[in-house]
This record gives sequence, structure tokens and C-alpha cells, in this order.
Amino acid sequence: MSQFQIIFQGRLSPGVSPVEARQRIGQLFQVGEAQLDVLFSGRRIVIKQGLDAAAAQKYQQAIERAGALCQVEPPLDVAPSVSESAPQPQIQPEQPISRGLAPRDEFMAAFRDVEAPDFGIAPLGADLQDEYSSHTPLPLDLSALSLAPVGSDMGEMQKPEPPPAPDTSHLKLKD
Repeated sequence: MSQFQIIFQGRLSPGVSPVEARQRIGQLFQVGEAQLDVLFSGRRIVIKQGLDAAAAQKYQQAIERAGALCQVEPPLDVAPSVSESAPQPQIQPEQPISRGLAPRDEFMAAFRDVEAPDFGIAPLGADLQDEYSSHTPLPLDLSALSLAPVGSDMGEMQKPEPPPAPDTSHLKLKD
């Protein structure tokens, strides 16, 4: 079974505005502006890997319907060997590196492509902050602020009671 990966470099379909393509890709992948900036930076980004031919074609069609162009390629480590005269492909730093670990169940299989650093555990009593930086306090005037007494209501300020209604007992209606 061949496995493919989806490569995106921020290229747009002809006749599609960049704003429209960014909006559609953002909706398609449900990502924010920061992730869209990375996707449309022009760098070679592997969006999805380990797909069969049918799934890769579905991804490609969905991205093209959104107004962008992508490539479907076999992973570089699975690509057929090339002759000595041809240039060797370079692995891009943006590509995730497979560690070859088998997921323990179906839930963990969803996180197969996630790359996270291995954090160790600090010994008991260790200082977790590398260095302390001294800072200059800002010249803020806080003299107009005060603290509320303990147990006071910090909600909305009380509105004053409305004045009493005027006395209209001496008025009469004429027929």
C-alpha cells in the first residue's frame, strides 16, 4: 500500500484572491490567523502524511476547491531511489520526523503525526526558572485607587432611591 503526503507552499489557484483563499483554507482546516500566516509563508509544509491514494486525492480536491494548490507526493524516505547524477532530495526542517512508534490504540493513532519535545522531570526542589531578570518598575500613579474593605459587595454601585411622587390630591378633573 502506497503512502502519500500532502505538501502545501501557499500557492493559489488562478483567479482566486489571496484573502478569499486564506478564508476558505482557514475554514477548511479550522485554523486561526497565526496558522494561516505559516501556511501561506511560501515554505514547504507537510499538511498530512501517511495517506493512501484515495484519501490523498480527496485532500487535494478539497484544497483546490478552497482556491489553493498543493502537491501529493510519496514521503521522501519512501521515494524510489534515484540515480547518482540526479540531485538528492533535501529533507525540509518543517517536515515531521517519524519515530516509528506504533500507537497503543485507536485514540492514540490520531496523534501519530504530532511531534512534541521530550520534557524531563526536574528533581525535587530544583529551580525551574533558568535565570532571573531584574526589571525597572513602571512609573504608574496608583494613588487614586483603593482597596474595598473585607466582605464588601464589589458588584454594581447602588442607585439612589427615586424621589417621592408629587402630591396630586388637591387636583380635580372638570367635566
